[in-house]
Amino acid sequence: MYISLYSTIRLAYQPINTYNLLVAVYDFIGAALIVLLYHYFLNLELEKIRLKEKNAFLETHDPLTELLNYKGYINALQDLINKPCNFVLILIDFQDFKSVNNQSISNGNEVLVNISLLLRRVFSDAYMISRYAGDRFAITIPAKENIIHEIDELLSSDVLGYQVTHSSTQFPQESALKEELITIAEEKLFQNKRNVWLKREESLFRSEKMRAVGELAAGMAHEIRNPLTTIKGFMQLSTQNGYDIGPWFEIIMSEITRMNELTSEFLQFSKPNISNMKPELVTSCLDRLLFLTESDAVSRGHKIVLETAADSLCVYIDRDKMVQVLLNLVRNGLEAMNEPGTIYIRSKREDNYAVVEIEDTGQGISLAEQAKILQPFYTTKDNGTGLGLSICQKIAQDHGGRLDFQSIVGIGSIFRFILPVYHESNL
Repeated sequence: MYISLYSTIRLAYQPINTYNLLVAVYDFIGAALIVLLYHYFLNLELEKIRLKEKNAFLETHDPLTELLNYKGYINALQDLINKPCNFVLILIDFQDFKSVNNQSISNGNEVLVNISLLLRRVFSDAYMISRYAGDRFAITIPAKENIIHEIDELLSSDVLGYQVTHSSTQFPQESALKEELITIAEEKLFQNKRNVWLKREESLFRSEKMRAVGELAAGMAHEIRNPLTTIKGFMQLSTQNGYDIGPWFEIIMSEITRMNELTSEFLQFSKPNISNMKPELVTSCLDRLLFLTESDAVSRGHKIVLETAADSLCVYIDRDKMVQVLLNLVRNGLEAMNEPGTIYIRSKREDNYAVVEIEDTGQGISLAEQAKILQPFYTTKDNGTGLGLSICQKIAQDHGGRLDFQSIVGIGSIFRFILPVYHESNL
């Protein structure tokens, strides 16, 4: 504009010729260059300012949700404490987010964006909302009467569309320091998550228990139905034809005995707990075991070798139950050896556990059978109930231990009955 005014005035006092026109043109070109350079440097400065603002935003905000990140969360919390004003710090952990995120990253990012929008809407009066770690969010809202109860009701409902674990901490009632406030809130969240996990495990345990009971009931019905069918057939034949049941008496009685044994083992398996618990020396249980099994082994042509630990191992058990487990394992080993063999009974200590090993030199167990032998009602014996090893496993679990085994076909098997070593501090 200034160059146009200057050129117009200048040309008004000078003759219009080629020289003066060229001067006017060069004046306009010079002015245009000055303007372009000005805009270029101005845009450079504006871009620097925008980058600084963007970097400052990214330092304190999450780029995905545009909520405050951990640094922004800490700074905002300190600003609130400095004011000061009463507020409640809420930490929220979305329990199901990890399963969504595992499906695909894009799904996880979309869920996080939706969660951030939802939190802005639900906590519209919040001083601060932050995504400070993965699927965890921190929110500060003004304190008021019954606010904790209102938060619990809100987050326990389906308002967020996801199951969440949360904690609420009040400032300044619970702490007036930023670090302590965060520590208290995180500890509360951890405890709440732990309680939720324990409830889930308990629910899963109940479901597994009910499934096992169903399988046991089905197996029990099947096992009892077979001898009942046999007895029923004999009784019908004798009634219809006037037969004397004498020739079948032994078979009928053996089937009835089998049902009694099966029922007895089933009741034993389903007992909820053990009763006569007290500290016992492992060696005393093994001496009792040797007394009960040695004659049976000799009659079958086998030998039993007892190898006890150098130090005395003490366990907190129901002695009769422990002897029952070991007796069952030894008898299984004796029956597994078709030729004269040896049963090795060993006791030793492994860390804080007492281990009793029953090793035989029998036929061994195939891989297909190894996957099934601890299942209720699975048996390879003609007259077995299939509950023996299941009962042994349950007794071990009731004592806080476990039953392990390893076997090689043609060489033999080793069953390990493992129990915690008794210390007075265990009680």
